[in-house]
Amino acid sequence: METVRKLFLKFKSEILYLFFGGCTTLVNIVCYYVLYRQVHLTNFVSTVVAWIVSVAFAYITNRQFVFESEVRGFKGWLQEAIAFVGCRFATGVMDVIIMVLAVDCMHWNSMVWKIISNVLVIVLNYIAGKFWIFK
Repeated sequence: METVRKLFLKFKSEILYLFFGGCTTLVNIVCYYVLYRQVHLTNFVSTVVAWIVSVAFAYITNRQFVFESEVRGFKGWLQEAIAFVGCRFATGVMDVIIMVLAVDCMHWNSMVWKIISNVLVIVLNYIAGKFWIFK
């Protein structure tokens, strides 16, 4: 049991990022599914709204649990939030491009491509969070 604890502590941020990244992905996919398949919004609108909801969720969980940000004060928080949203905006644009090309242009399965897109987004967001935003 001690070995497991040591491994957890050694890879704590990676493990927590995978967990909360999975939760963020679930939030994104469920939100997209409800908006696109149930409410019948367009693919573009569903992707953008799902991105907004999942970015808000991700910022809170990444700041608090994954990277344990120690930034205090409004100015520090604002700079951190802008960097986070800016990075997520870049991967959000990538998500929208992938979804528009795959679903609207190629007419491929929207849910399969939502999952593929989210895997790419998770990897890029982790790298940005670890080495740039919450350094």
